Amino acid sequence: MTILPPDPDLDALRLELGRLRAERGWSYDELAARSGLARRTVIEIEQGRTIGTLKTWHALAHALNTPFDELFATLCHEHDLPGADDSSNS
Repeated sequence: MTILPPDPDLDALRLELGRLRAERGWSYDELAARSGLARRTVIEIEQGRTIGTLKTWHALAHALNTPFDELFATLCHEHDLPGADDSSNS
């Protein structure tokens, strides 16, 4: 039997991106310049029009000086992080 993982909370991820950007007082232009991404890319990701690539999110995490794993932990906003319950492995 195949057990599928829960769906990632992509809305929580994009909202976290917006929160981190706003917390720093940065415009889309500022985040784009610091990450090396196009302004349009930053806007489309934050507004949920595209997901972005792993490379894109890596650039955003570095620009925001935020650990990649902390940023991506928001994908599990409505469920436990993988490995959080080790009792299932016993």
